[in-house]
Amino acid sequence: MADASVELFVSIGLTEQKAKETLKNEQLSENLKQAIRVADEHGGPSARTKEVGKLLYSVATKLKAQIKHHQNFIVKYIANRKITTEDQLNAALNYILHHPAFDVDVKAFEEASGVGVVVTPEEIETAVEEVIKKHKSELLEKRYHYNTGPMLGEIKNKVRWADGKAVKHELDMQILDLLGPKTEADLEKPQKQKAAKPSKAADVATNNTVNDVKPAGIDNVVAADGHLKGFVEIMGDALKFHKPGENYKTDGYVITPKTMDLLKKHLQETGGKVFTRFPPEPNGILHIGHAKAINFNFGYAKAMGGFCYLRYDDTNPEKEEEKFFLGIRDMVEWLGYKPFKVTYASDNFDRLYECAVELIRRGHAYVCHMPADLLKGFNPPDSPWRNRPIWESLQLFEDMKKGKIAEGEATLRMKTTLEEGKKDPVAYRIKFTPHHRTGDKWCIYPTYDFTHCLCDSIENITHSLCTKEFQSRRSSYYWLCNVLDMYCPVQWEYGRLNLSYTVVSKRKIAKLINEGHVRDWDDPRLFTLTALRRRGFPPEAVNYFCAKVGVTMAQTCIDPPMLEACVRDILNISAPRAMAVLHPLKVVISNLPSDFPKVVSVPNFPGNDNKGFHTIGIGSTIYIEQDDFKETNDKNFFRLTSEQAVGLRHTGIVISVDKVIKDSLGQPVELVVSCKNADSAPKPKAFIHWVSDPLYCEVRIYDTLFKHKFPEDPAEVPGGFLTDINQDSLEILTEALVDKSVLGAKVYDKFQFERIGYFSVDPDSTHDRMVFNRTVTLKEDPGKNS
Repeated sequence: MADASVELFVSIGLTEQKAKETLKNEQLSENLKQAIRVADEHGGPSARTKEVGKLLYSVATKLKAQIKHHQNFIVKYIANRKITTEDQLNAALNYILHHPAFDVDVKAFEEASGVGVVVTPEEIETAVEEVIKKHKSELLEKRYHYNTGPMLGEIKNKVRWADGKAVKHELDMQILDLLGPKTEADLEKPQKQKAAKPSKAADVATNNTVNDVKPAGIDNVVAADGHLKGFVEIMGDALKFHKPGENYKTDGYVITPKTMDLLKKHLQETGGKVFTRFPPEPNGILHIGHAKAINFNFGYAKAMGGFCYLRYDDTNPEKEEEKFFLGIRDMVEWLGYKPFKVTYASDNFDRLYECAVELIRRGHAYVCHMPADLLKGFNPPDSPWRNRPIWESLQLFEDMKKGKIAEGEATLRMKTTLEEGKKDPVAYRIKFTPHHRTGDKWCIYPTYDFTHCLCDSIENITHSLCTKEFQSRRSSYYWLCNVLDMYCPVQWEYGRLNLSYTVVSKRKIAKLINEGHVRDWDDPRLFTLTALRRRGFPPEAVNYFCAKVGVTMAQTCIDPPMLEACVRDILNISAPRAMAVLHPLKVVISNLPSDFPKVVSVPNFPGNDNKGFHTIGIGSTIYIEQDDFKETNDKNFFRLTSEQAVGLRHTGIVISVDKVIKDSLGQPVELVVSCKNADSAPKPKAFIHWVSDPLYCEVRIYDTLFKHKFPEDPAEVPGGFLTDINQDSLEILTEALVDKSVLGAKVYDKFQFERIGYFSVDPDSTHDRMVFNRTVTLKEDPGKNS
C-alpha cells in the first residue's frame, strides 16, 4: 500500500524522498490523494504533469481545515489549466478563505484568481521598462549590487498574473542591456557599513540630571506621558486574533451552510465590536493564575474598543457561596477593570433547557443510566442506552426535570467525542440542591461542557479565551453550537500560569486554613489575589507580571522572584519613603547642639523633588538597626563601630561611638555617641537610617510557605504538601519603630522603609497601633557591602 502511494505521488512530480516524507503525515497524504483523484477525473492523464503536481501539492498543504469542503472545486480549475501558477492558486485560496460559503460566486472567484487572464510578452516588456526607468539612476550608481527585489514587486503589481519566471528573465535582460556584462568590481562582495557607536559624552549629555534616570526595567512599565502601562500596552502586537465576524479565518473553525448567515446576524447585534468574557466558578477565591485570565479577557477587549462580561459559571449549587461572588468582582475591579455587564450562567437556565430538548430531538443527545463512577476517566464503556428512541429520551429528560428520577440515576449525554478521546460527555445531571439565585426551580443542572459554549453564543462573544486544558473541548464547543444552528464564537487557548513554592487548589487552601497553617484566604503567604493585595502587591505590578509572562500556549511555572521584581519596579516609582527600625538599638547623642533643627526634611522620592517632602522629628535620642553596629572593626563592614563613624541620613551629621552600654548577657542595649557636622568631619563610608520620637508598630515578615519548589509533587514531597510547611514562613516583630510621617496612612497604603524594603499597611491596624506587612525586600546590589 505504501509503495503504491509513493508511486502515485512520484507520478505528479514529487521525488521519491519527498513522497515518503509526505506519507508520514496522514492528513496531508489523504488530502493529496483526494486532489490527484479529482484532477484525474477532470483533466485525464494529461493532468499528471510536474507543473500540475506542484499546484496539487500546494493545495494539499495550504488549504485550511475550515474551507476543506472547497478542495475539489479548486482542484478542478488546476486540472483544467485555468489556474496555472502559485500566484493564481494563492489568490484562489485567499478568496475562498474570505468567502467560505458553500455556494461560490464563480464570476467573482475567477476574477480574483486571474482565471482567463493572459499576459503577453509585450505587456511584461513594457512593465519592466517602466520600472527600470524609475530606478535608472540607482542602478547606474550601484550597478549589480542594487537590490532588485522591490523592482520585481512593482512589476508584478503592474502585470498581476504574469508568469514569475518570465518577469525575472525580462528584468535580467533589460538590466544587462543597461549596464553591460558584470565587471570584477560587480563580482566583489559589498562592504557592510558599521553603525557608529554613540560617544560617552553623548551618553552623559542625555542623562545629565538625577531626575532623568529611570530605574532598571522601568521603561517597560511607564509610558512616554508618565502613566503606568496596562497589560495590552506591554503585550503590544503579541495579541493578534481574528476580527469580529471573521471567525471563519481561524484555523480549526468549523463552517456549516448556515455559518455566514449567523455571522452576519452576529455582526448586526454587536456592531462589529469585540466581546470577551471572564467566566469564573463562584466556589473559591481567585489566585494569581486568574489574574492572567482577567488581564487577557478584559485587557484585550479594552484595547480593541470592545467589552468584557463578568459571567459567573454558577452551575454547581453545592459549592457556591455569596462571599465568593463578591470576592471575585472585588478582585476584578482591584486589577483595574470594570465589567461591561455582570451575568450568570443561571440567567440562561430556561434557554439552556430548551437547547437540551432540541439536541435530543435532533438525535444528538440521550438519557443514560450509567453510574457516575463508570463515567469517570477517558475510556468509559459505551452506554447501552446510546441508541434509545428519541421520544423515550425526551420523556425521561422531562422526568429528570420534574424530580421523578433520583440523584445519580440518570444523566443527559451528548453524542460527540472530545479531542482527548472521551466519548459522550455529560450535558445535564440531577442535583436536589437549591440554587442561590433560582431557588428550588431546578433539580437538574447543566455541565461546563454544555453551558460554556452556549452562554458564549447567547452573549455574542467574539473571542472565547481560555487556558490550554480546554483545548480538548474545542471540538465539542464548535460541534454543539453548530449542531443547534447557533452562532459559534472562536475559542482561543493560552498556557496556564503557575507559581512555584505554593498551592492554588481551592480544596488544598481550605485544608491549610482549617489546620491552622494560614489564617484565611487572604493570608499574605498565599498567592490568592486577596492575599497579594493584603501583602501589598500593587495591582499594576500583578498586571505587569502577567504581561511579562506573556500569552503563549506553553504551560508556565514561574518562581516568585519574577513576580517580586515586577512589584519592586512599580513600588519604586509609587511608594513614598519613610524610615523604620525593625530591631531597635537606642542611641543617645551627647552633644547635639541646642540650636540643631527639631525636624528635618526628607524627600518622598529621593532624586525627584517634584514629588514633595515630609518632615520628621529628631532629638538627642534616636534608634538605629542593631545590625548597623558592631563593636569591633571589620574591613568589610562600613557602618558604625567603636572606632568607625557613620553618617545619619538626611541630617547632615556624622556620629562616633563614645560608650557602649550592655545588658547582663553582654549584648549592647544603648550607645552614647557624639556628633559632628558632616562638612567638617571626614567623609564616612556609609550613611544609615534612624528614627527619633517614633511610633511603635508591628511588622510581619513573610517567607515562602513551602520548603520545596513543587510541594504537590510526590517525587519532591512524598508525604504530601501539608508535610512541607515552612515553619519560619512568618516572623512577627512587635517592637518595631517607624517615623511619624506614616500617621494617617490607610489600609493597603505602601511605603519604602529606607534600606529595608517595601511595606504595606495591614487591615489589622488600629488607631493605636499600626501593623505593616513586608511586601518585598529591596533589590539587592551585590556590589555593595554596606
